[in-house]
Amino acid sequence: MSEFRSGFVCFVGRPNTGKSTLTNALVGEKVAITSNRPQTTRHRIRGIVHRPDFQIVLVDTPGLHRPRTLLGQRLNDLVKDTYSEVDVIGLCIPADEKIGPGDRWILEQIRAVAPRTTLVVVVTKIDKITKDRIAEQLLAVSELVGPDVDIVPVSAVKAEQLDVLTNVLVGKLQPGPAFYPDGELTDEPEETLMAELIREAALEGVRDELPHSLAVVIDEVEERSNRPEDDPLIDVRAILYVERDSQKGIVIGKGGARLREVGTAARTQIEKLLGTKVYLELRVKVAKNWQRDPKQLGKLGF
Repeated sequence: MSEFRSGFVCFVGRPNTGKSTLTNALVGEKVAITSNRPQTTRHRIRGIVHRPDFQIVLVDTPGLHRPRTLLGQRLNDLVKDTYSEVDVIGLCIPADEKIGPGDRWILEQIRAVAPRTTLVVVVTKIDKITKDRIAEQLLAVSELVGPDVDIVPVSAVKAEQLDVLTNVLVGKLQPGPAFYPDGELTDEPEETLMAELIREAALEGVRDELPHSLAVVIDEVEERSNRPEDDPLIDVRAILYVERDSQKGIVIGKGGARLREVGTAARTQIEKLLGTKVYLELRVKVAKNWQRDPKQLGKLGF
C-alpha cells in the first residue's frame, strides 16, 4: 500500500466562484454556507476529506477582493494569512465568465504572498456552458497561469471531475499522518456553523444591499429542561445585526413574515447539524455602521 498522505488545501478566488459549493461537494456534507451572493463566507471553515490512504483538510476562505471597509480589510488579511499556511492553493475561476482583472489581481497576490505554495487552478461551473466554451476557457486559463500549473475543470453541483481534482490534490501532498479523527468533517464550533446557517437563510432572496451588512451572533444555546429523555429539545437564541433601520425592516418583513421564513429554513438546517429538535428564537438589532467600527467588529467576532 502506498504511504498515507495528508495536508491543507485552500480554495481562493473572486467572490462567488463556487468555492464553498466545491468544499461541500468534496467533503460530502454541508460544512460551508453557499449563496449566490458575493461575500457569503466570512470564516475559515475547514472541511475534511477522509479516504483510507489520505486526508485533505480544506480551508474555505472568504473571497479576496479590493477592500472598501475595515471588515473587508480584515477578511483579506485572513485570506492572505491562510495562503502561506497551506500546502496547496486551488485558484477557482468560473467556466462561464471571462477571465477578468479580479482573477489576475488574485493570482498576483498569491504569487506575492506565497510564491512557494503549490498552485492548482480549478475551473468551476462547467455544467453551465458547452464543451467548446469549456475548451476556450481552459486555453485562456493556461495562458494566464503558464504551462507548469495543473488545471482541472469541475462541476461541484453535478459532481463531475471531483475524483480527478481529488487525485491531483492528493498528488501534491506529502506523506504524513491524519490531522483529524475519521468521521470528523469540520473543526468549526457548532455555534459558528449555526450562526452561518441563519445568515445563509436570511440572505436567501433579499435585495443586494443586505449581504455585507448582516452579522449573526448566537446568544444562547441550552437544552430545555423537563423533557422526556427520548425527545430532547434545544433552545437556540440568536441576534441578527444590521447597520440601518431600513435593513431591519427588510429582514423582518411585513408583519414579521420574512423573519418567520428565515427561522423555519434555518431551524431545519440546525436540526440536521445537531441531530435533535430545535426551538429557534431570532431577534433583529441595528448596530450602526458596524463594518467600519473596530469595537463593534470585535464584539461580532471579526
